[in-house]
Amino acid sequence: MKSINDVIKVRGGFIIGMVHCLPLPGSPSYQGDINKVMEQAVEDAKTLERGGVDAVMVENTNDSPFTELISKTQVAALSAATALVKKEVNIPVGVDASFNDCEASLGIAVANGCDFIRVPAFVDTVVNWCGIVTPCAYKVIDLRKRLNAENVMLLCDIQVKHSNMLLSQVPIEESAKNAVAAGADAIVVTGTTTGAETPIDMIQRVKNVVNIPVMAGSGINPNDIAEQFKIADGAIVGSTFKKGGLTTNPVDYELVRKLLAPLGR
Repeated sequence: MKSINDVIKVRGGFIIGMVHCLPLPGSPSYQGDINKVMEQAVEDAKTLERGGVDAVMVENTNDSPFTELISKTQVAALSAATALVKKEVNIPVGVDASFNDCEASLGIAVANGCDFIRVPAFVDTVVNWCGIVTPCAYKVIDLRKRLNAENVMLLCDIQVKHSNMLLSQVPIEESAKNAVAAGADAIVVTGTTTGAETPIDMIQRVKNVVNIPVMAGSGINPNDIAEQFKIADGAIVGSTFKKGGLTTNPVDYELVRKLLAPLGR
């Protein structure tokens, strides 16, 4: 099986499909049916693989309202879902413990032999419903080394969606260069919210100043994917694969195929 690093190096325009877990135990939104949570996570991952994505990422997307760090109960549930997904697919698997629990993400990834994690606030200080969220670059780089897990790639957002920069005057190029200096393996550029298109000019601005992969992190759709991939090295796709764009809906195979068709897959 190819690693995520192999996918990035060998296949231009790689796509990571999101496994949006239903609300997990420990979240106020949890509905009480853990079997349904696990079954949908596995089925979504299998549908994404069958549809042709290059990798999947398991996330506690629906654990609203978010906190910066997730609870121990949520960590256990997210790890269990990740383990089941990892067992059922033959493509790289990643983890995102939202909003910015890089220690939980990395711990789950190491425990389950995963390939990568997403780090929303890596070098930027941002403000959102969690309050002021400070960067975790040192924390995650140090932990990765102590866990002997340098093989786990860090896909790091800059000026991440659903947030505002505490210092609004910082240009995105500065955040990008800081992320590279801090040890990011790839950079994720997003629109303002989930489903909002990532501005092409913003991707280009980041590409101009870094020499690592740059990914579109939101809003990829069949109408713009070919244009986005003239610049972006890859994309993270979630709500586009769901009917109505609802993250609680199952992944729709036909929507996966519709997105990949313009790429000739």
